[in-house]
Amino acid sequence: METTTPILSARSVHICFNLRGRVLHAIRGIDLDIQQGEVLAIVGESGSGKSVFTKSFMGLLDANGAITEGTIDYFGADDGRPIRLSDLKKEKDWLKVRGHEIAMIMQDPMTSLNPLKTIGEQIAEAVQLHQHLKGRAARDKAVEYLRDVGITEPERRFHQYPHEFSGGMRQRVVIAIAVACNPQILICDEPTTALDVTIQAQILELLKDLRVKYKLTVVLITHDLGVVANIADRVAVMYAGDIVEIGTADEIYYDPRHPYTWALLSSMPQMGVKGEDLFNIQGTPPNLFAEIRGDAFAPRNPQALKIDFVKQPPYFDVTPTHKAKTWLLDPRAPRIEPPAVVRRLREEGM
Repeated sequence: METTTPILSARSVHICFNLRGRVLHAIRGIDLDIQQGEVLAIVGESGSGKSVFTKSFMGLLDANGAITEGTIDYFGADDGRPIRLSDLKKEKDWLKVRGHEIAMIMQDPMTSLNPLKTIGEQIAEAVQLHQHLKGRAARDKAVEYLRDVGITEPERRFHQYPHEFSGGMRQRVVIAIAVACNPQILICDEPTTALDVTIQAQILELLKDLRVKYKLTVVLITHDLGVVANIADRVAVMYAGDIVEIGTADEIYYDPRHPYTWALLSSMPQMGVKGEDLFNIQGTPPNLFAEIRGDAFAPRNPQALKIDFVKQPPYFDVTPTHKAKTWLLDPRAPRIEPPAVVRRLREEGM
């Protein structure tokens, strides 16, 4: 991590969607500081609110969704003045932020690329719009980005179409387009979901290299804790629209404190034992149309305390950089040992 200066700060953020007269409470009071130059991984099951939360940084919420409470402030603007993203309403205001300040790599590269335009045209378009280069200069810059993301023979590939590229190469092109916007923050929404394990590792290594070369702050969204082990500086664990635990990568992997984090770590395929069934989290996430009382994870937590069903836990500090929302950290709580997988990770990693 380069500094401890926040580039983006969210405070008590609530996001709701109106669906046929009903209100879905997708994000429930998130507080988060994203530090300049770090790689922050946001992990959690599908539907936990990871993508919704980060799309709110760019004004990409669906028309029926809105930030109903709280603030999101961005501090990385060229003129040095903070921008209150939660107050932006007009598209012309978002266009000053989207791309040049904060860029996003979407989940499926095939749907992110225009099949009727060459790869080079699509990268050059981002260069022209955000770096104000034209003609030969824009083309040369686009070729440079293709080379940066590991595309061989970039001059020839410049003239090819998306269907002529493999899935891994298309993902590299989408990354090149995002980086060509010259952003301060790069949000990567499940960038390795559809890729095999070997290509996953290459894409993550590429993101690490680009982060250093272009001085990026990277927010990596994933449902798989195993994917981010070697790239993240910090990890935020999301469940039911809230961040239930956050800490450095080492703290989350080797000293997790929330039962949901225990369950996610236990669910990693690489932690399975030959001949035994893989661990799976019982039950289903809560209904976000209904009011949630207590700890949202309590109905799925076999070690839940009585208070978990009554009162929502506050954050308890484990270290200055590590905190979790669980009553197990209350001094009055009984001592409950983490599952065997977590203990094994701690013994092997420390």
